[in-house]
Amino acid sequence: MNTLKSLIVVLLLSAGTSFSISAQEVKPVVTHVSTANGVVWLLTVMVLILFFAALYVYRKVKQIKRFSDKSDQKTAQLKDYLNSMDARQIEAYLKFKKNKSENHGRQGISVLIWLAVTLGLSFFSNIVHAQGQGAQRSFWAEGGVIITLVLIAIPILAGVFIMIMKIGSLFKVYQNKQILEEAERLAAYLRESETGEIEELLLKRKKALDFTLSHQELSGDRLPEDSKGLLQQVNTNSVLPLVAAKKRAIKRPPIDPALSKLILWFIGTAAFWLIFGTTVGEYLGIKFVAPDADQFSWLSFGRLRPVHTNAVFWGWASLGMLGLGYYVVPRVSNVPLKSIKLGWYTLYLINITVVLGTICLMAGINNSGGEYREYIWPVMLLFGIGLLLTLINFIQTIASRTTKEIYISNWYIVAAVIFAIVIAIVAYVPVWQDGLGETIIQGYYMHQGVGMWFMLFTLGIVYYFLPQQLNKPIYSYSLGILAFWTQILFYTVIGTHHFVFSSIPWWLQTTAIVGSVGMVIPVAAGTTNFILTFKGGWYKLPSSYTLPFFLIGIIFYFTGSLQGTAEAFRSTNLIWHFTDFTVAHSHITMYGIICFFLWAGIYAVVPRLTGKEAPQITIGAHFWLALIGLLFYTIPLMYGSTLKGMMWMQGKPFIDSVVFMAPYWLWRAIGGSLMWLSHLFFVYNLYKMFTGSTTVDIREAAIEKLNQSYTSTESSL
Repeated sequence: MNTLKSLIVVLLLSAGTSFSISAQEVKPVVTHVSTANGVVWLLTVMVLILFFAALYVYRKVKQIKRFSDKSDQKTAQLKDYLNSMDARQIEAYLKFKKNKSENHGRQGISVLIWLAVTLGLSFFSNIVHAQGQGAQRSFWAEGGVIITLVLIAIPILAGVFIMIMKIGSLFKVYQNKQILEEAERLAAYLRESETGEIEELLLKRKKALDFTLSHQELSGDRLPEDSKGLLQQVNTNSVLPLVAAKKRAIKRPPIDPALSKLILWFIGTAAFWLIFGTTVGEYLGIKFVAPDADQFSWLSFGRLRPVHTNAVFWGWASLGMLGLGYYVVPRVSNVPLKSIKLGWYTLYLINITVVLGTICLMAGINNSGGEYREYIWPVMLLFGIGLLLTLINFIQTIASRTTKEIYISNWYIVAAVIFAIVIAIVAYVPVWQDGLGETIIQGYYMHQGVGMWFMLFTLGIVYYFLPQQLNKPIYSYSLGILAFWTQILFYTVIGTHHFVFSSIPWWLQTTAIVGSVGMVIPVAAGTTNFILTFKGGWYKLPSSYTLPFFLIGIIFYFTGSLQGTAEAFRSTNLIWHFTDFTVAHSHITMYGIICFFLWAGIYAVVPRLTGKEAPQITIGAHFWLALIGLLFYTIPLMYGSTLKGMMWMQGKPFIDSVVFMAPYWLWRAIGGSLMWLSHLFFVYNLYKMFTGSTTVDIREAAIEKLNQSYTSTESSL
């Protein structure tokens, strides 16, 4: 605790020194915000990182100390282990005692292993601030100095990160050694016990564990008989009813290892594109605050912005959805996937699409505008072929299903793939791309890409995984079908609400607005269905790390979709259109809905495929950083953009609205940074679920040591 207090004092002194230096009184100079403040903040951030690294080490030391104190509670602690043994462990121990009584073997006690862990953590902070009289720029504002400091900071921070990882690994090894020592003491306690007290206690425990119900306590042994004719119209092969029929889930087939590998590759590559795309987005957010961060054409805002959007659209979201789709479709069809090979072809084609598209966009080769369709047609053709192969694969799998009805998840997923192919063809065939036709097709493509590809597909995923995680059926099949057909009816006509007050025919604009209002029906039906599925299962929310992601996705599904409806009206369009309000709205939908649903599905399926789970604390960090970051990103942008639109309506100069938005863009950068940090936690969680190690069980280790001792005794006789 004294060490912790010392670290806090040092941190406060460092921060106080930094602020006092940056607050020195200087003579007015003709310059912008001094870059020296940025240097001070950079050093302060480094000190904070070192401080939290020290806290991490301190926490690990406290955990080891608590475990050591717990290990000192000799006999009482060992007896607690006896009461928590399962039937297999009890049988193994009784077998050991029986063999020991027959052979009178003896075993030497293993040599105890001790690991000494030492840690030295120090940091040096010295800030020199010199400013000449009447100078235009300070020494710390020079570009070379800033670059040098950044280059120095990068290996230092990398070293701190590597040190933390190594220390964590050492502590894990030490903790496992302590557990094995505890297991050795438990084994010695069991081995040296000669009275029958332990055997009697364990036999009683085993009898309790082996007790099972006969499943006939209430019904008895008599066969069911309807001698009074009370049961009428019994139909064991009923068709799909108007109202959802609640029935037991069909036993799921075992997971094919080849399919598991394919799904994990889809999810792994999707995670890569999430990190890549959002790193680019993070850099773009920084450029709002520091526009002159670089002078390279490949890194200009106009080229990087489509790199960011297309990487997260076609790389992260599309690959993540398809990976989960390859799990859901054969599971609800109750048959194996028709072709694993076609799935691999899809994976290759989509990844090649994003790689080639990114290179083309950064080189300035694009489709001449059109949001989300900046990839040139030869590149996007590869994406379309990949979707076509997936569509064939899914339809053939569903056609060979063993269940009579098609579960609603497959309705949504297959419809989404069909719409994505149709949307791509409509957007890239040049027949109707002249004049206003170009604008109308752009609105159609842009909105259908979000609503009929991403939204339909993820809703299909939710209709499978949400009931699975709650261990109860979806509340209403009928509400799901209502939401499905009304979304197809209304969403396909709302694209032109982005071009209100344009030269597009007035009746077409009105049709889009009416369709936007009609979207209240599928959104309300879907949200009601999901929330009422939670009914009776809310108590599972605190003990689950997938359900909170589902719940946040449902909330944003309702609020974000209705926000789109509100934006479509002419009165609100007049204020919000062409402002950052649309940027906030797009992140609420694509991030708050699509990403949270995808994370929920990934956290639900990957442990089933690998048998490993991520640490609870890092999953929690991912959830809260993503949620708080999204709120920091969107709320200031929506507030500032509303005031910005009102300034335009009042006839204020355009440049005034740009200056006005500066603090809100800063909040955008802060929120984006938190979201990007949450993605690092997500990738770490994936790594742990892919390759994580299992925790050593003291009881299992003790039984194994007993068996080893018996084997060595037998071999010595």
